[in-house]
Amino acid sequence: MNYRAVIQYEGTRYRGWQVQGNTDQTIQGKLEALLGRMAGEAVEVHGSGRTDGGVHAAGQVISFRCKTGRSPEEIRDYMNQYLPEDIAVLSVEEAAPRFHARLNAVRKTYVYTIWNSAVPNVFGRRFMTRVEKPLDAERMREAAGYLCGTHDFCAFSSLNPKRFKKSTVRRLDEVRIEQEGSMIRIYFTGNGFLYHMVRILAGTLVEVGMGLKKPEDVEQMLASGSRADTGRLMPPEGLTLLRVEYQ
Repeated sequence: MNYRAVIQYEGTRYRGWQVQGNTDQTIQGKLEALLGRMAGEAVEVHGSGRTDGGVHAAGQVISFRCKTGRSPEEIRDYMNQYLPEDIAVLSVEEAAPRFHARLNAVRKTYVYTIWNSAVPNVFGRRFMTRVEKPLDAERMREAAGYLCGTHDFCAFSSLNPKRFKKSTVRRLDEVRIEQEGSMIRIYFTGNGFLYHMVRILAGTLVEVGMGLKKPEDVEQMLASGSRADTGRLMPPEGLTLLRVEYQ
């Protein structure tokens, strides 16, 4: 049977989503180990995307196949009983035989959260990045307008373009910036994201907000394809995968 599940996790103490041979501290590894014990055989878990170490998810979608006499609700309850307290399964349901969490995803939304203050936010520090210098949100919104649409986002990725054989063209449907007091949230919705793309996009907008770059510089960044032209790679703790959409 093929299953689809929605999970959430705090990524602080994990090395990222993908299983790694030198550590058991990955989200995929925890899920596969638990489902394997439940099913009595190896279970491969596919996520909608690979989040980096320290990145969080509020609505990560996974798919997996396993043989079990448990109902989807019983699978969910079993997983929540034995998973670490920083990983939770929100729902489990039977999926179409060919459903694949990554291959069938059509849009994803991430949010990058910034605490823009000289005073630290003690209780939110695991889920946001502090930027002490005041940011101009209107300048950031102006720059965000240049990012929307279909572009080659090679310059906004840590990928080595000589080694990466696949297309670096992606579509950003929306870049929305909301500010409430010292809290600034940047929402990115698109059909796919390259390695480190969201964190570099956020870093570029932060540098525009600081006055280090002009909003219209974004056009030249997209045209150049050079990582050297874009902004800083923001820390992982500010990033959360909010939701994944399917047809």
